Amino acid sequence: MTPETLLTVWATPGLIWLLLTIGLAGIVRGFTGFGTALIFVPVAGIFLPPQVVVGVITLTGIASTSALLPRAWGQADRAEVAVLALAALVTVPAGLWLMERLDPVTIRWIVAAVAALTLGALVAGWRFSGIVRRPVLIAIGAVAGVIGGLTGLTGPVVILFYLAGQSAAQSVRANTILFLAALDVVIVLNLLVQGALDVRIFLLAVTLALPYLTTSLIGQSLFDPRHERLYRWTAYAVIALAVLSGLPIWREGA
Repeated sequence: MTPETLLTVWATPGLIWLLLTIGLAGIVRGFTGFGTALIFVPVAGIFLPPQVVVGVITLTGIASTSALLPRAWGQADRAEVAVLALAALVTVPAGLWLMERLDPVTIRWIVAAVAALTLGALVAGWRFSGIVRRPVLIAIGAVAGVIGGLTGLTGPVVILFYLAGQSAAQSVRANTILFLAALDVVIVLNLLVQGALDVRIFLLAVTLALPYLTTSLIGQSLFDPRHERLYRWTAYAVIALAVLSGLPIWREGA
């Protein structure tokens, strides 16, 4: 590592905005169990290319696991999360392949449309009351893997699946934390195999990890499973923010 490399990281375009955004994302992640990518990726995409955004957000996500995973491990349905994670493991490479070939504006429109339609169903009160069998879990994990590799948004598919169900807030939060941790590791390993992670990306992730870890702990201390209604509406607000901020019209009008 050279001084020039460190200077390159500190000269990252929009670094102050990236630090502020990841700090806010950490609070939301600690409180709800998700939200990091939904908040960070749209802002980071203004300053960084997609490959760097995906690398940084997954590396930073792994850094937060040390703070959130111990509690979630004991509360999560580990067998169910394992099925989701194994399905995502198979499809992440397809998402990374698509990221290199699709137009970024097209990807943003697809993500915004899917998130908006799903959010509308949740706010309208749609709930799934049936039994989710293994083939459905595999399909959900597979779609999450593709979208995670394609955009860096590792959580929305599984988050919406859990929020649409009847699970208690504590279970939703724990399962989501466990799944996102596994998917972050899968994406990073794929990027390493492809040689897509360089020293600058690692250093930028480390720079962002400190405020993120700190605010994740703050958010975790705020979480109270008794306030399930507040939990759900906080989650809806985070998703809505992702839809609005991710619309390509903002960049096109800049």
